[in-house]
Amino acid sequence: KKKTVSFSTMPNDRKINSTAACISFMLEGCELKKVRSNSRMYSRFFVLDADMCSVRWEPSKKDSEKAKIEIKSVKEVRVGKKTPVLRSNGLSDQFPDECAFSIIYGDNYESLDLVASSADVVSAWVMGLRYLVSYGKHTPEAPGTGHPSLRTSWISSVFDLADLEKSGRIPVSRAVQLIKALNPGMKTSTIELKFKELQKANERPGTEVACDLFVEAYCELCTRPEIFFLLVQFSSNKEYLGLKDLLMFLEVEQGMEGVTEEKCLEIVGKYEPSKEGREKGYLAIDGFTRYLLSADCSIFDPQHRRVCQDMAQPLSHYYISSAHSACLLEDNFWGRSDISGYISALGLGCRSIELVLWDGPEGEPVVYTSPSTASCVPFRTVVGLIDQHAFAASAYPLILCLVVRCSAAQQRLAAQCLRKTLGEKLYLEPPNPAASYLPSPEQLKGRILIKGKKLPPGCEESEGEVSDEEEGWELARRLGQEDREAPEGGGPRRVRLSRELSELVSLCQAVPFQDFESSRRGQRYWEMCSFSEVEAGRFANECPAELVSYNKRFLSRVYPSPMRIDASNMNPQDFWKCGCQMVAMNYQTPGLMMDLNAGWFRQNGACGYVLRPAIMREEVSYFSANAKDSLPGVPAQLLHLKVISGQNLPKPKGSGAKGEVVEPYVCAEIHGIPADCAEHRTKTALQSGDNPIFDESLEFQINLPELAVLRFVVLDDDYIGDEFIAQYTIPFECLQPGYRHVPLQSLAGEPLPHATLFVHVAITDRRGGGKGHRRGLAGRRGRRVREYTSTKATGIKAIDEVFRTATQPLREATDLRENVQNALVSFKELCGLTPAANMKQCILTVATWLLHSDSAPSVTLNLAEQYPPMEAQGPIPDLLRKVLTAYETMIQTSRTLIESADAVYGKLIQAQQAGMDFHKELHRIEAKEGLRGRKLQKALESFAWNITVLKGQADLLKHAKAEALDNLWQIHNAGQSCGIGRNGSASPEPSRLRPTLEPIPE
Repeated sequence: KKKTVSFSTMPNDRKINSTAACISFMLEGCELKKVRSNSRMYSRFFVLDADMCSVRWEPSKKDSEKAKIEIKSVKEVRVGKKTPVLRSNGLSDQFPDECAFSIIYGDNYESLDLVASSADVVSAWVMGLRYLVSYGKHTPEAPGTGHPSLRTSWISSVFDLADLEKSGRIPVSRAVQLIKALNPGMKTSTIELKFKELQKANERPGTEVACDLFVEAYCELCTRPEIFFLLVQFSSNKEYLGLKDLLMFLEVEQGMEGVTEEKCLEIVGKYEPSKEGREKGYLAIDGFTRYLLSADCSIFDPQHRRVCQDMAQPLSHYYISSAHSACLLEDNFWGRSDISGYISALGLGCRSIELVLWDGPEGEPVVYTSPSTASCVPFRTVVGLIDQHAFAASAYPLILCLVVRCSAAQQRLAAQCLRKTLGEKLYLEPPNPAASYLPSPEQLKGRILIKGKKLPPGCEESEGEVSDEEEGWELARRLGQEDREAPEGGGPRRVRLSRELSELVSLCQAVPFQDFESSRRGQRYWEMCSFSEVEAGRFANECPAELVSYNKRFLSRVYPSPMRIDASNMNPQDFWKCGCQMVAMNYQTPGLMMDLNAGWFRQNGACGYVLRPAIMREEVSYFSANAKDSLPGVPAQLLHLKVISGQNLPKPKGSGAKGEVVEPYVCAEIHGIPADCAEHRTKTALQSGDNPIFDESLEFQINLPELAVLRFVVLDDDYIGDEFIAQYTIPFECLQPGYRHVPLQSLAGEPLPHATLFVHVAITDRRGGGKGHRRGLAGRRGRRVREYTSTKATGIKAIDEVFRTATQPLREATDLRENVQNALVSFKELCGLTPAANMKQCILTVATWLLHSDSAPSVTLNLAEQYPPMEAQGPIPDLLRKVLTAYETMIQTSRTLIESADAVYGKLIQAQQAGMDFHKELHRIEAKEGLRGRKLQKALESFAWNITVLKGQADLLKHAKAEALDNLWQIHNAGQSCGIGRNGSASPEPSRLRPTLEPIPE
């Protein structure tokens, strides 16, 4: 990989951690590049005037009075490439988004577009300018200590409590412990060094520190500039958030719904450390930092911490967390066996455990997969343990996969042990021949199912012969038990099975797999097949559609290849994408594959069951597991991920020789169907210590969100080989938008105390969303040819005529959605926002322009109307006119969508249901039409494609209508809260605006 460097330090390594520091930096001035509309950049020296009333630049051909912008004329300060000049500029690819910013000023809303040497310089200018714009009219205190702030008062009170002798000084050691207690994770050496620096700078050496030095040390050590920058962005009260500011932040940035001032007061009460702040309802920088680091602000959506999926579907519709060789602590053949492996796997929500039964030396069966007989575990002990821990982490059914390698006599003892120990938990009811699918996890709650071989129905003896499982033979050879080889004439091996053990098998009867056509015709829903990873991999590559179809009705289990003697793991995603429910993992082996498995099964309350995507469950659906592009009827989404900073990153294990320097970078990986698999990395943060700043934006297209997993990996950039520092894996569906901290974990999946990544997450629909930094005039020209999703001919006239009726509604549905999306993006761009912004942010931005001017044009939102028009009184500047025109287009396209959606939706459903009426008769019609071989396969594929497209497009339209109604609610809400709305009654409830469209039945 190419080594790249991040210029994320201030000149002279200065740390900007307050608005006063920002203004001091601006007063000194620095070089910035000024971007002109003719695609040229000029280096100029920019400085804030001593009276803090204007920003000047030099040299300039203009006279000095023209080469300046007055602070009072500034309407807005934008971060990133968010003006037409920066977006369409031929030079824009030469500098990153985070190094650009624009000042919108004057009555004509002109823009001064600038590029800095680093994101930190941008932060300093933007934070300082926003502060001056907000408080310039109210003559703020001069930068510096001024009056004691909320924060200073609180830190001083902490110092006073620690000053037991009341001498005005405390020992340095006590001061260090105090700061460490307030900021867990910070290194003692870092704090001690800071005190030494300050004592030297203030010429006050010694073993004690005074209050002012303690306050200074705390502020320098414990202020995270990126969070302070965020706070100032939302604050209307200098250096803290009031209740209205916090409410705005939670709604606009964090995407929280139904936030009230009471809820905000609760947050302040919980996280603000100063008593005065709690009483007044203010959240200062320390409280804000604590809140952002808390579980209340986790990147993992809290609703997924409990069982949140429909658990009433057939068992075959779920992925099931499965273990292979759970009793092993190390590798497959030389590792030690230990019963704690079972406790650990069950504690992690594992719902399928493999037990290989061998003849034990004491006449009782044992479980071991190591050639060392000393490491075997009595079967009785294992069953007792399972009885004790089976439902500790999950109430849903546990499947015990029995692989029999012991004599019939010991099998009888095993069966007695299972009956006696597990009692009522054992599920022994015979399957219902009239049913078509397995019972649901909900129906099987608290039950243990035995997966194994069953004697043929006609066998009356106490034992009989059955075909053998493939698993376990590699170990049998190593144990010297090679006498049970395959019969001379070929065919499967045969083993003796006792009736007692056979009778314990009900819903998970193990049968050998022949081929997909035989299974379609003859396999019963309670019969299941196991595949080695090699065999399953071949099916996944050669006939993925047939494997997906097979897994809609039957359970399948994939076990690791016997060649994996080091107990490494296969990639579960390779088999999940084909619908395989049980991918058996070596839980004892940490690494990427186990991270994916552990992360994936967190999404449904860690209960061990995850509902598969609808497109993989529906009886008729077109799904290509190896798709390289978007899927019919599934809305592709864009993940906008900004990796901002890292906190308390540990050194890589065994890195002592490298000394103290860790130079980390972050890799963000998407794992899912092939079309989604991608990896982007940030630049390396050089010599940044434990708390690097990355400040880098990454973007991913996700075509099947329900099957995608995001993995963060932090690595140490080293010339010999990049070393692992930490990771965190989260299903895409569990991501929360907004500013979030990622709790980092070790290679073994254990939490690393206080180690986090600070990120911003936004998710948008792909169509009309575009890539924010690449859009512009050229981007719009490229979208003239609209792609319409259409149906495919099956070659059967009657069926094709039905699907042809959907041609026009499909075009209408696409037009309705895309017209709104394109209008939304244009409106957001003119507001200086990215496609990831929400409607509330747009309205608040326009309101900010209008409120930051004494001669503001009068623009209002008429909230008395259902589709509120934005009206201007008198002449308005060109940019504002464009914004109003874009708003009007967005409102009109939204209105057309909302009012037309139900009728178009009805036509799509009608065509889909008419198509489904042919489904049961499909094979008879095909035979009548004489379709065979490839033509028949093509007809079936086209039929499934058409059904999937119609359902998917109808769902997309329903979703688009719901979003358009939500946008209207946001306009209403924002118009009232920011003061540009008029004639407004109480804003309509979101529930009243939600469409009454019925979901299409599966």
